[in-house]
This record gives sequence, C-alpha cells and structure tokens, in this order.
Amino acid sequence: MASKTPHQNVSFPSKGQTAHGYLAVPESGTGPGIIVVQEWWGLTDHIRDVADRLAAEGFVALAPDLFGGWITHDGDEAAQMMGNLPAETGADLLAGAVDYLLSLDAVTNTKVGTIGFCMGGGFVLALAAQQGEKISAAVPFYGVGQGVPESYTGLSAAVQGHYAEHDGFYPVDQARAQEQQIREESGAEVTFYYYDAAHAFHNDQNPAGNYREDAAKLAWSRAMKFLKENV
Repeated sequence: MASKTPHQNVSFPSKGQTAHGYLAVPESGTGPGIIVVQEWWGLTDHIRDVADRLAAEGFVALAPDLFGGWITHDGDEAAQMMGNLPAETGADLLAGAVDYLLSLDAVTNTKVGTIGFCMGGGFVLALAAQQGEKISAAVPFYGVGQGVPESYTGLSAAVQGHYAEHDGFYPVDQARAQEQQIREESGAEVTFYYYDAAHAFHNDQNPAGNYREDAAKLAWSRAMKFLKENV
C-alpha cells in the first residue's frame, strides 16, 4: 500500500536484492504509474523534480536509483558510473521497479508508462522491450547508446522520442535510424521530435549549461499529452 506521504524515499525488491528510489504521489492519492529513469548524474534533485512534476500532473511517479545513492556533477565520473552499469543490471532493476509500482494501491492502472533522460532514455527503450505489455508508453529524451536494446521486437508500447539536432553524445542521424528501427521491428506507434538544441536541453540544472527553455517546455507539453493519452 502506498503511504499517504506525497513524496518519499522507498525500497523495493529487485532480482533478490533491495533497490531504492524516490516516489511522488499526486494530491488525489492515486493515479496512473510512471517510471522515471535518471541521467548519468545519478538520482539528482533534477530527476526528483521531474517526478514531482509528474505527480502534479496526476501520475504516481517512481524514480529508481540505478547508482545506489551515488551522485556527481563531474562528467568524467558520470561517464565512469554509466560505463560500470551493465545494461542487463539496469534493466533488471527497472523491471523490479515496474512490479513494485504496479503493486501500489495508489496506482490505478495495470500498465505503466516510462520516461527517461540521457542514459535513462536508452533504458526506457530497453525496459519497454523487456517488459512488453506491462509498458503502455515510453518517452526517451536524447537517449545515449547505454542501455539501448539491439532489438525492439518485444516492444508494444507507444513511443514518443525527444532528440537534439546538435547532440554530440548521440548524433541526430543515429536517433533517426533508431526511430525507424523501432517502427519496423515493433510495429508500435512511434513519433520522434527533433529540436534545435544540444544534448540535455531539458535539464535546467545541467552542469554543461545546455538547457533550452523553449525546447524543454515544448517537449514537456508534448510528453504530458502523450502520457495522459497512453497510460
């Protein structure tokens, strides 16, 4: 049963281990479930804020901690931590998060949505491909290669992607090829949007300073409409 506390740190079982995360519940106490997947910086205040914003939109949002409490603002350290996280390990932890979220009394639906940024954008797609019918909507923001699955044949979720045209981490040509691959292999509804911006344009706390308010607001409004229609 979900606590009445609207925002809290939680623990949940995952592959025989105990995982942790941040849970945000709307004022109503119930809503559709959303998994929020972190960037390579860790479970930062920004990702917690994303979960809070989703709760304000009526969702029960869970942001799993993929790095076990580790947070950094240094790009080299972040890259090292991302590289130390095997794709299978991250996907397994996220699978446990899906089961935990669906077990909560606060969650009103039998499928969840997922949204992720940077490294999390790749894991969003991996989770959707792995979990199949449990995921009804997947929203990757400028997902880098980490976590991205080789095949999307198991994916049934509707997909809405948000990618940067000037992304040095994940070039736009790769994003366009990925969009087509998902469409061809999954047969799911797939829409990618491309923005005149650089990597991490949605992160208003990004150490690299790539935040673009206009692009961020447009992408967020599109994502909220999409999630409300598909979760």
